[in-house]
Amino acid sequence: MELTSAKLIQELIETTQQNISVVDKLSNQPIEKLNWKSNTESWSVLECIAHLNNYGDFYIPEITNKIKNSKHKSSKLFKSNWLGRYFSKSVAYQENLNKMKTFKSMNPINSKLDISTLQKFIDQQHQIIKLLNTSKTINLDKTKTAISISKLIKLKLGDTFRVLIYHNERHVKQAEKVLRAANSY
Repeated sequence: MELTSAKLIQELIETTQQNISVVDKLSNQPIEKLNWKSNTESWSVLECIAHLNNYGDFYIPEITNKIKNSKHKSSKLFKSNWLGRYFSKSVAYQENLNKMKTFKSMNPINSKLDISTLQKFIDQQHQIIKLLNTSKTINLDKTKTAISISKLIKLKLGDTFRVLIYHNERHVKQAEKVLRAANSY
């Protein structure tokens, strides 16, 4: 996949802004609805968002550090590689959501959560938008980041942003689905 770096960044900013908008609306819901679960093994709205906060806690400092220390000037085109395409496709939202096993360290199930979970997510998304804007001055291909499952695997920064933001979109949509179920229960 090859596209301009500017187009990639713009698309990711727009998706992040949509995620902020949805989660901001969720904050108007009663806490009982935000903590409602269809069964003991499923996630509540707040658990969906807490899961994303866990990933934000890893990726925001990782990306910040790599951008700050990058020596590679921006390039017009971004070209994803097979690994980046694989990871971003595997976490992207699909209508018939493919179930994935969550790493234990990232699983918020049965956590005691409140409305601050949503605010933390919104704050993290504003940080991600700033990082996306800052990344316009560096090379999204040559700047590499570690990923949460292994420090040994490195992704191109453009792919790391795609994985993070597509994963956010996936679980924000999952949270919306849980809320619809809670409202019809």
